Amino acid sequence: MAKNTICVWYDKDAEAAARFYAETFPDSAVGRVHRSPSDYPSGKKGDVLLVEFTVAGVACVGLNGGPTPKHSEAFSFQISTETQEETDRYWNAIVGNGGTENVCGWCRDKWGIFWQITPRVLMEAMAAGGDEARRAFEAMMQMGKIDVAAIEAARRG
Repeated sequence: MAKNTICVWYDKDAEAAARFYAETFPDSAVGRVHRSPSDYPSGKKGDVLLVEFTVAGVACVGLNGGPTPKHSEAFSFQISTETQEETDRYWNAIVGNGGTENVCGWCRDKWGIFWQITPRVLMEAMAAGGDEARRAFEAMMQMGKIDVAAIEAARRG
């Protein structure tokens, strides 16, 4: 187990979420599944309690802790993409699997976890600063899923 691991709280579907992420993102996998040694407030002995998994190289643990607390945009996975095709693939996988669209490249999976599907070209525009960053930012603010061609056009002015 990694020294620093992100712990993501799920109601009861940590294993299903981890398997979806492993199927969707490269450098992702499901590791050990730990079952509860006894009953607990939102589950029974033998229920899946913890799932070790990796998302795009980042070590995580999914905890089946019950229906509270709820997720917010205060925590999200940010997945960097190179092309519109890659952006579409990840966005469509999340939204098409019971998730919901949001704004500015954000979407939410069916387990309530937020994702930022972020084309590299957008981050490069922001890093450039000045008018280029402003134009790209203003274009992004009008989008749900990021449109790579529109960001590239905004960068050029």
